[in-house]
Amino acid sequence: MDKPVKKLVGKAAKTVAEHTPEPIKEQVKETIIDKTKDKFVENVQDKANEAAKKLENAKNENADNVHSKAEKAKEITQDVLLTARDKIGKVVEAGEEFQEKVSSSTNDNEQRKVKGVRNIKGATDIKSSTNIKSSKNIKSSNNIKTMSS
Repeated sequence: MDKPVKKLVGKAAKTVAEHTPEPIKEQVKETIIDKTKDKFVENVQDKANEAAKKLENAKNENADNVHSKAEKAKEITQDVLLTARDKIGKVVEAGEEFQEKVSSSTNDNEQRKVKGVRNIKGATDIKSSTNIKSSKNIKSSNNIKTMSS
């Protein structure tokens, strides 16, 4: 309402209140108090309901956000684990290849450089002094065949 209208209504209410008999004034006061209480309770209930709705909406939004962020975190974790598994697999492969190279090169070098126990000649394999050729058995230049002969 506008100010002039409020003033006019206020003055009219004062005038009516002055000329109203006491029992009616009491009844009006009680009615006004009851109506005011009802309006106050109704207003508080409306605000409580509105707050409850806002709280419920916020709760639902937060639940959705938590769920979506949990999904993203799950996907990121899975990607990291898959990447780590691939890298570990490559490291294992490289380690196996290195192991093969080291063991094969070690085996080759050992065979070339070191003879086994079986390859060493024993005392029975060594030629005796009777088996050694003497100067008589050595061929001379006379014994060599030429092309013309």
